[in-house]
Amino acid sequence: MALDFRILGPLEVAEDGVVLRLGGRMQRAVLAILVLDAGRVVPVERLVDDLYGEAAPATGAAQVRDHVSQLRKLLKDGGARIETQAPGYVLRLDPSQLDADRFERAVDAAVAALAEGRAADAARGLQAALTLWRGPALADFVADDFAQPAIGRLEELRLVALEQRIAAELAAGADGALVPELQALVGSHPLRERLRGLLMLALYRGGRQAEAVEAYHETRRILGDELGIEPSLELRDLLTQILRQDPSLARNSSATTPIVRVRNPYKGLRAFQEADAGDFF
Repeated sequence: MALDFRILGPLEVAEDGVVLRLGGRMQRAVLAILVLDAGRVVPVERLVDDLYGEAAPATGAAQVRDHVSQLRKLLKDGGARIETQAPGYVLRLDPSQLDADRFERAVDAAVAALAEGRAADAARGLQAALTLWRGPALADFVADDFAQPAIGRLEELRLVALEQRIAAELAAGADGALVPELQALVGSHPLRERLRGLLMLALYRGGRQAEAVEAYHETRRILGDELGIEPSLELRDLLTQILRQDPSLARNSSATTPIVRVRNPYKGLRAFQEADAGDFF
C-alpha cells in the first residue's frame, strides 16, 4: 500500500490505514518541511534554519542528515522517497498521496458541479472534501515559522470550501436551518462579506426578512468601523432583492442563487500557493 501523507490536521503518515511512528519533534519537522515542498529541492541550510533559527548548533547539518536517514527507512517501499539532490533533499511522492491535494481535487470537482447547476451534487462533494480535515492544518507546528504560510493558505481554502458548501446547499433549496451555523461562522469571521451574505439569504429563506435586512446593516456598520469601506455591490444587490422579495430568492426558484458569486471564489490550492492572499478578496 502507498503511504498516505496527511497535513489537514496534525502531521501523519499512514500505511494501509495504520499511522506510523514518525520519531521525535525535529524529525517530524524535517518531514513536514519536505512534504510542504514535495517535488522541490529543499537546501540543507534552509532545513537547519527552519529547525533551529538563530540557535542552530554546529552539528545542525549532521542532525538533519540523521533525520533524513531515519525518514528514508520509514518511507522504504511506501511509494515515496527522499532523494539527495544538491544542495539538499527532495521528497518524491504522488500528489494523490497527500490529503491536501485530494481536498483540492474534490473541491474543484464540486465547484464545477455547482457551476453546472448541480447544487445537490456540489454540496455532497464539498461535505466529503471537508471530512478530510482532522483539525487545524499542521496542528503540531502552529508555532513554527516555517509552517505559517502553508497554514494560512490551507485554512483559507478550508473556509472558502465551507462557504461554497453552504452556498451549494442554499442553491439546492436549503433555508433557515443553516442560520445557526452561519451565525457561529460570522461570529468567528466578522469581516467576511460572503458569510454575511449567506446568512442574509438563509434568514430570508427562513421567513425572517427583517433580520436579513438587519444583518446587512450590521455588516455595513462593522465594515465601516473596522475597514472604512462600504459593503460590496453583490451584497447591496442582495439587500435590494430581499427588500423587493425577489422571486429568484425563493427556495424552489430555478434561478441561480445570487450569493454564490461573491468576492472570494475558490481558485484551487495550487493557484493559492502561487498567489498573494490579497488576490482572493
